Amino acid sequence: MATLELKKAGGKSGGSVDLDPAVFEAVVKPHLFHAEVRRQLARRRAGTHATKNRALVSGGGIKPWRQKGTGRARQGTIRAPQWAGGGIVFGPVPRGYEHALSKKTRRAALRSALSLRHKEGQLSVVDALALEAPRTRLLLDALAGLGLGGASVLVVIEAADRNLELAARNLPRVDVLRAEGLNVYDVLRHERLLLTQGALARVQQRLGASGEGAA
Repeated sequence: MATLELKKAGGKSGGSVDLDPAVFEAVVKPHLFHAEVRRQLARRRAGTHATKNRALVSGGGIKPWRQKGTGRARQGTIRAPQWAGGGIVFGPVPRGYEHALSKKTRRAALRSALSLRHKEGQLSVVDALALEAPRTRLLLDALAGLGLGGASVLVVIEAADRNLELAARNLPRVDVLRAEGLNVYDVLRHERLLLTQGALARVQQRLGASGEGAA
């Protein structure tokens, strides 16, 4: 079983923690990254784009001219598609882009992403991370003390922490996620991954061999 240095909030060593090899030493499979990130981004699409067909465009209730005798082509309504201002043929309609991916594949993709960060040496574990107030400067100082100043960091915490979550909102390269919300897309788009000791336990319980049947 692999181990990793456990850091204290000030950056000093606090011993070591064991890493579940099923979670942090899995085979890295880039094709799973593609599948899961594509699923996540597709699910975020609003799908609210739409155009009006000839039934929805207002006006045009009367026949523009009589059927015969004018020398012009017959027309039934000025809202037909060939008229300016008419309805759109086969235009986009509101739809959902979400598609399914099996739970087994999604879990394997997350294990693969976590294993990649560990293999690269970009994974850190801190015993606890707490702020006295929801101030961005306090979070910057805490990250700098852990050697993560200026880096793109995903901070994973065990449970809701209002001060941490509010302090990170002004930092474009720092995001704070709760352990249950850890996902492949956010892991991959940040260079560094920082977990609190409590969050590490939650993640290993969720993705480890003992938690294979968990949601």
